[in-house]
Amino acid sequence: MLLSKASLEAACGRKTIRAAVPSLVSPFQLTVRSLPKQQTERRLVPMRRSKAVSVQNNFSILALDDDPIMISTLQAYFQRSGYHVDIENDPYRAIERIRKTHYDILLLDFLMTPICGDQVVEEIRKFNKELFIILLTGHKSMAPPIRTIRELDIQGYYEKSDRFDQLELLVESCAKSIRQMRTIHSYQNGLSAIVDALPAVYQLQSLEQLGGTLLETAAGLLHASSGYLFLKQSDETPAMHPQKDPELFCTFECTITKEQARAQYTATVFPDQKTIVQQNKMSAPLFDTRHSMIGMLHLVLPHAPQYEQVQLLDIFSRQAVVAVHNIQLHGLVRSKNNELTQVLGKLRDSYVDIVSVVRLMVDARDIYTRGHSDRVSKFSRRIAETMKLDRETCERVSLGGLFHDIGKIGVPDYILLKPDKLTFEEYNVIKRHPDEGADILAATSFFRDIVEIVRQHHERVDGKGYPRGLTGDKIFVEAKIITVADCFDAMVSDRQYRKGLGVSAAVHQLQQGRGTQFMPEAVDAFLSLLDKEHGKEVLSLYDTLPSTI
Repeated sequence: MLLSKASLEAACGRKTIRAAVPSLVSPFQLTVRSLPKQQTERRLVPMRRSKAVSVQNNFSILALDDDPIMISTLQAYFQRSGYHVDIENDPYRAIERIRKTHYDILLLDFLMTPICGDQVVEEIRKFNKELFIILLTGHKSMAPPIRTIRELDIQGYYEKSDRFDQLELLVESCAKSIRQMRTIHSYQNGLSAIVDALPAVYQLQSLEQLGGTLLETAAGLLHASSGYLFLKQSDETPAMHPQKDPELFCTFECTITKEQARAQYTATVFPDQKTIVQQNKMSAPLFDTRHSMIGMLHLVLPHAPQYEQVQLLDIFSRQAVVAVHNIQLHGLVRSKNNELTQVLGKLRDSYVDIVSVVRLMVDARDIYTRGHSDRVSKFSRRIAETMKLDRETCERVSLGGLFHDIGKIGVPDYILLKPDKLTFEEYNVIKRHPDEGADILAATSFFRDIVEIVRQHHERVDGKGYPRGLTGDKIFVEAKIITVADCFDAMVSDRQYRKGLGVSAAVHQLQQGRGTQFMPEAVDAFLSLLDKEHGKEVLSLYDTLPSTI
């Protein structure tokens, strides 16, 4: 194979060098005089020695050729250009090296043994799609077809000569593209990191916690070795804790004091409200929506930052301002909510007081019903406790019993205090008091749980009650309990139109209505309260009734 290549090169008096770089550089042609291999080798050496050594760059090259002189020459030439260059003369070993080691660019000969360059590339592309590849050929007629170059994603090919200028242009073009790809990947990774950090940044937390989160996230995003965050209270919203220090100061692996940070914050000027860079330090301003500076994020990196790092810090600092503003707005809303809660609490208490006064007014209008609501409330609670209902239900029963007749405030005195039997129309007016009482109580959330209880306290389990004619389980258990207590107190008390029935007669009526008018369990529970142990306690509630009873 080597003899064949040498003979081909020696046979050509002149040849055209073509470099094809799809999507990267434009094709170009350069005509040079071809020299035999021996002359090429002799002339390459002084050219390499005259080349100045460049600063080491961040690109690595693997040169693959079965001609040891050629790969040694390539290695020396590109090392002097600042590249890291490894060499290999065996195609299979080269494939394994690429599999295990990262390389940016591969320079390989097309004609080799035991496999040719296109076969090497085909194998590499099975596991590495990002490697930039330049194919070297000894003669134009030996170059691979354009279709092969495109299918294998080969960035270019180069016809060997005694000068590497054109090859160096190809390598530099590849390096430029790689550099751009690295920048894009850096942006992508940075933006992804910012997006991933947003849930932690935007969650509801204290301003102190947010400051730590922002500094930690920024340091991790840009691989900073140290830094600090200085934040002043924005003029747009009041402080979350007015009694505390309006300045927030957080540090990460640095010994700067708050006073020093404040001085830097005051003295630093940010043109166009953008991040400024000083050697390996970056300072990002935090501006609110009024373009007032409210803080500064300062980071120290192990080395001078790249352009994309500065851009990422600008993006992150804007998100930081939004997060700070959200926390401050949340604090403002919470403060206003607390104020509103206090005001609403006072209004509720005032309304409860008014309703309580109305209840007392209802009782006071009729000397015969004075204390009725209090007794119904006490009886109802004792029944609920005897039935072993939960504490919340017992509370609703007690409160519902206390306000069950508040709707009677709308009943005219001539009906409410009438000593004779009511007419049909007058009775219909009386029957409106459960609805009217429920409407009064519904005006405030404090009575929300007893609105329907009050509305239903004249319903019957057989559906013959009012105002809705509800039956059975459609009636709240609290209302059914209050019905028993209400009827018992009404029966044993004197009214304008009749004398009280007495306890025995009232008990008989409860038993008669058990299962039709009254809930059986509520009747049984109330009757158990009238036994020898509890009867005197229940009846003692009537010791203070008016003398007319």
